[in-house]
Amino acid sequence: MTLLADIEADIEAMVTCESPSSDPVAVARSADLVARIGTQRLGAAPARHGANLLWRWGGEPKVLVLGHHDTVWPLGSLATHPFSVAGGVMRGPGCFDMKAGVAMALHALAALDDLDGVTLLITSDEEIGSPGSRTLIEESAAGCAAALVLEASADGGALKTERKGISMYTVRAHGRAAHAGLEPHRGVNAALELAHQALTVAALADPQRGSTVTPTTFAAGTTSNTVPAGGEFAVDVRTALGDEQDRIDAAMRGLQPVLAGATLEVTGGRNRPPLPGSASAELFARAQRIAAGLGLPPLASAAVGGGSDGNFTAGIGIPTLDGLGAVGGGAHAADEHVLVDRLPDRTALLTALIRDLLG
Repeated sequence: MTLLADIEADIEAMVTCESPSSDPVAVARSADLVARIGTQRLGAAPARHGANLLWRWGGEPKVLVLGHHDTVWPLGSLATHPFSVAGGVMRGPGCFDMKAGVAMALHALAALDDLDGVTLLITSDEEIGSPGSRTLIEESAAGCAAALVLEASADGGALKTERKGISMYTVRAHGRAAHAGLEPHRGVNAALELAHQALTVAALADPQRGSTVTPTTFAAGTTSNTVPAGGEFAVDVRTALGDEQDRIDAAMRGLQPVLAGATLEVTGGRNRPPLPGSASAELFARAQRIAAGLGLPPLASAAVGGGSDGNFTAGIGIPTLDGLGAVGGGAHAADEHVLVDRLPDRTALLTALIRDLLG
């Protein structure tokens, strides 16, 4: 088989082994599969940390290659979005984000004669914020000269050189129930308190500094004729700057109730620090030079709002380059797809970049 055929076969095997982050049985099954494929391609079995897979070669760590095998797609998605390859386009749940990237990492490393200093980590909970793998990611990155993240590319194959930091909060209001028709004045309306707080929270955004603060899901009350005694809403925060993450965190924790008799509870906090352009600049320039030397299409860069495990490696001071995975689009959406003809050249770029970093 050709390199492309092998990569396609590995992606198909991974995509057809569904792995929603929130399903431990499915994720464990996916980890078993990725471990088997990785052992076959690399000639070495990974160390298992739950459903996270770690390969390490040599003593002194130099390069961390990072990816994840969990997806946002629930079990049964293959019934409505089956794996397919037609007209040079691969489709299937999780193919772009980021099972193609996992396969590319395995084949890129398999093409190297010397892996001394390389660590490969494939995590299992990235799509839900990496609660169980963050420590392993940071420990694996410590001391490395570079972290290369196989998340899918940005539009047109651009590498992701900046990512916003992410914070997530829940704002809960506690009031007092009363009959909405007979004596509403005896109640303390938690829904109304939440409405006041949502306006306050949304006003914390600062578009000029790249900060968004978005109230998202809301829930309050029990029945349509009862003053709500409790409720909550979620808040999604994205910040390009670390000091903005600090500012918004302090403001969230300082929220005060507006209605007499209401109380507030704020939980959550920072999930991922920002990945600033300074963390990726040298690596991106190196990748551009290598791509030109290989005769590949010129590399572009992109700043994106979504986070990845690369935020964690950048957060501890490791130079980090993201978006080295597949070219395509539609992550998390019905039109998720990979451009098949770009798989070999992106894999070759990764191989050359790792070789250069080890050299």
